[in-house]
Amino acid sequence: MTRSSAALVAVAVLLAVSSCSGVKKQLGYGKQSPDEFRVVSRAPLSLPPEFSLRPPEPGAARPQEGTPTDQARRAVFRVEEQDSVAEIQQAMPNDGRSLGERAFLVRAGADQAEPDIRLIVDRETNRINDESEDFIETLVFWRDAEPQGDIVDAGAESKRLQEKNALGRPITEGKTPTVERKKKALLEGIF
Repeated sequence: MTRSSAALVAVAVLLAVSSCSGVKKQLGYGKQSPDEFRVVSRAPLSLPPEFSLRPPEPGAARPQEGTPTDQARRAVFRVEEQDSVAEIQQAMPNDGRSLGERAFLVRAGADQAEPDIRLIVDRETNRINDESEDFIETLVFWRDAEPQGDIVDAGAESKRLQEKNALGRPITEGKTPTVERKKKALLEGIF
């Protein structure tokens, strides 16, 4: 085998090996991102209340943080805020539910619920429905509002004013001519 063919074989082997994902990872060419479930935030640094305390050991677990499992347990179950059994029984008497269910309801604020909330919600809903029905009625059965008062006949009024000016009489004298509205038929304006 000649030198050029050996170099060609070596390059081919390197290309074949480098295209494998397992080899890339073992050689350190693959991207490694941190596990998002293992990343936890650290508690802020603070001075201890007594300066006579011993300094922390390097690499030792922090006592104020605990393990991520303990942190999750405290966040979900609120371990430090335990209610006493007497407080739970006083807030919500026994109605067939277990003590845990009653404690959950007390924590959720069910013991402070407004007793006539259904009436309030119904009243507000009826008010909203009435407003929307009025709006729908005006959309479906819209009609131009009939003008208030009498409609003045413009041609006859102009003629009357010219006659009053020609005769030298005041224009407020006499009756103003009006247009008589015709009555609508039964189905007029619907279609």
